[in-house]
Amino acid sequence: MSIRLENIEKSFGSFQALSPLSLQIENGEMIGLLGPSGSGKTTLLRIIAGLEGSDRGEIHFNGRDVTNVHVRNRRVGFVFQNYALFRHMSVADNVAFGLQVMDKRERPSKAEINKRVNHLLETVQLGHLANRYPEQLSGGQKQRIALARALATQPEILLLDEPFGALDAKVRKDLRRWLRNLHDELSFTSVFVTHDQDEALELSDRVVVMSNGKIEQVDDPVSLYAKPNSRFVFDFFGNVNVFNAKHNEKRWQDGQAFILPPNTQQTSKDGWLYVRGHELSIASKPNSQANLPFDIVAINPVGAEVRVELAPNGWQSDEIWEAKLSHAHLAEYQFKKGQRVFGSPQVGYFFGQDQQSSPQVIQWPLVDKNNLNFEI
Repeated sequence: MSIRLENIEKSFGSFQALSPLSLQIENGEMIGLLGPSGSGKTTLLRIIAGLEGSDRGEIHFNGRDVTNVHVRNRRVGFVFQNYALFRHMSVADNVAFGLQVMDKRERPSKAEINKRVNHLLETVQLGHLANRYPEQLSGGQKQRIALARALATQPEILLLDEPFGALDAKVRKDLRRWLRNLHDELSFTSVFVTHDQDEALELSDRVVVMSNGKIEQVDDPVSLYAKPNSRFVFDFFGNVNVFNAKHNEKRWQDGQAFILPPNTQQTSKDGWLYVRGHELSIASKPNSQANLPFDIVAINPVGAEVRVELAPNGWQSDEIWEAKLSHAHLAEYQFKKGQRVFGSPQVGYFFGQDQQSSPQVIQWPLVDKNNLNFEI
């Protein structure tokens, strides 16, 4: 089931929750709505479901205008963050509820309802808990039951509002993998809301990044991470270092720190250089293309990498920088807490002060006009 949103707009009193926005979701896609609190994610999800009406715009399912169609007739399954299970009903009765309250003309027979419930409980790997009550389940089990209940009416679209927000990290990761496999197996169209970047990148076919009721970027996870199109997207995804670049005599400078940019019109200006941790190298001395003095404040081994926290020394920055090294790199150079080191970007993304989108991507070491590397 494809979904097409055209110029959807929504206000609550004087607050504009959604500016006019449009979005095309293809049949069978899993779409993540990602953004900070107040960005309009849940409002948009509820408008798709029919739980909330838009002020303007149209919604089409497979080319059919459903803008004014009641939620009962949209064939949409909705999973809430807090599970919304009925405490006085068994697991099996919770899953069956949506089928039992269907219009009599569409309601399956009792035998068919039991068959479908048993099949769904086996699908979510909880068939052995059919007679238990919600209070006897773990958080992860409750979320699976909520998903089974949403799927019981065989919806053409599944919508999920922060489905794993109340779970601990390990259960969240396990359930993400399980949901993605279930989605691929059953081939339904799904849209979920999250503020967790890892969750969006891991689950989605495409991610819709939202801010202040607007869509900032729509892209597949690989492209979104590789090519964020605005400062907001860079800032929201985090784990990025920002150099306040003041252009001065062919260099970006901040106090004692400097970086040599390419000599182009696009980069010969003030702005901001974004450098990801794994694209920042550190050494015991500066080089001709970068001099970013730091003091090491922490060295944290995390899995296959080592995260080195760096305090700028002799230049202005409100944030601690981070470099990501391999264990072999750390063993070779023997960096220590408190040591003075010098950073040098390998790849950076530059936004001029008059520029909010499409950064200039720069790679170091730079090459001069004679195609020779500068001294490093």
